[in-house]
Amino acid sequence: MSRPWIGGVLAGLLLLSACGDPSSEPETASTPSSPRTASTTHQRPAATPGASAGGDTGGADAGGTDSAGADTEGADTAGAPAGRPTVLYLGDSLAMENQKVLGGLLRDEKKARYTSAPYSGTTLCDYLEGSGEDSLVPPKDKAAALVRRLRPDFVVLQFWGNAWGYTPCMDGITYDKERDEYFARYTADAGRLTDQIAEAASGTRIVWVLQGPDPITPDRVRRVNAVYERQARASGGLLADAGKTVSAASARYTWTQYLPCTAYEREHGAYCTQPASGRTALHRDDDYLHFCLAPTTSTPKPCPVRSPGILRITRAISQAIGRAVAAPAD
Repeated sequence: MSRPWIGGVLAGLLLLSACGDPSSEPETASTPSSPRTASTTHQRPAATPGASAGGDTGGADAGGTDSAGADTEGADTAGAPAGRPTVLYLGDSLAMENQKVLGGLLRDEKKARYTSAPYSGTTLCDYLEGSGEDSLVPPKDKAAALVRRLRPDFVVLQFWGNAWGYTPCMDGITYDKERDEYFARYTADAGRLTDQIAEAASGTRIVWVLQGPDPITPDRVRRVNAVYERQARASGGLLADAGKTVSAASARYTWTQYLPCTAYEREHGAYCTQPASGRTALHRDDDYLHFCLAPTTSTPKPCPVRSPGILRITRAISQAIGRAVAAPAD
């Protein structure tokens, strides 16, 4: 990987728009027990060690999605379901690329029943009922609509935090030009989404996935994560610090393209991309945000190759769901 880092950052910004192109028409969600055939063929990822190949075939097909996940680090687990959890996974392009690997882990390790419906380029307001035409998510796949139909134990929300005004429902509010308004709107949307999910089904727990570092606006991601943390505390939600797994041990909000290989990655060579130096790649040179090591395409789809960053994030989510399910109710 020899191209200049700053060139990769600029190229990554362009790729973000491609990944969130609403004209790609993400497909509709369906329940794991009755999957529908996707109207667009999406490439399967390479099998994840520890997850069966069959674990990627059930579930919903929104934008090629068919998996779900959750994490509950440090949160109250009262009322966690016994046995197999039912999980709904919603989010943006990060969820889009994670979905197959996460689905395999949850099916194999937690025997989970789940549906996912991520739409690339979205943020919280896209999943709000009442957001009208200025949304990248159709009415049938709004969070509350899916919760009413599926009645999941967990709803996992993974959003990096749209910051440049690409999502129409943000009404042009951007982090760079209207910083205070951006955070006020993001906080309000988090509260509204929580309320709509709670009204749709009692007992459903929201899992807020904390994001990894952003090299362009590191403080923005820190503050977005703080919004999730406050909302989880206020509403009895759960937290998933999946972003910590793709951060340096001593620098949670400092972006890095490489991290030392874990023991698991060293044992499974495809996940330790530079074994001679003992480090692995989290991002491509031309995409600083996404963790898929295959090029981003104009049609959103799950990551088709083994990618260390995706495995780290999804393992953290799967393990935390297991802790929530196993914890005794108060």
